[in-house]
Amino acid sequence: MTKITTRQYATSLLLLTSALLGAQHALANTPNDAKGLWLTEVGDAVIKVEDCPDRPGSVCGTIVWDVDAGTSTDTCGERVIQLDEYSDGAWRNGWVYDPRKDRTYKGKLSADGNELDVRAFIGVAVLGETEHLTRTERLPTKPACRK
Repeated sequence: MTKITTRQYATSLLLLTSALLGAQHALANTPNDAKGLWLTEVGDAVIKVEDCPDRPGSVCGTIVWDVDAGTSTDTCGERVIQLDEYSDGAWRNGWVYDPRKDRTYKGKLSADGNELDVRAFIGVAVLGETEHLTRTERLPTKPACRK
């Protein structure tokens, strides 16, 4: 049986820790992870998150499909997310608009694989609500947004 010295143990522990930290860093979120098509939690709208055409370095979310398209409660074309800074794995410093309540809040957006969390809050993030969206590859066929 081979005896391991304290120095060998410490070196092995350091190498293992470095490998784990490297793997965690490789899986870290990027600013582009939030971009794409996202179906709302209740399935009543799809939001397209992309670079803001009028705000370089920011992301915007626009409703591109709405179950109420063509009715008086149609929200097609509404910009519902505008966040200006990416840090610590999330988009921040901007706003999130809830067209159902006609209210604008501070916002935070974070993606994890096929899930997107949209945090809306007044004051500090801990006092807000989060809506969980799911990535989708295509828009539902009907009803279609015309805006």
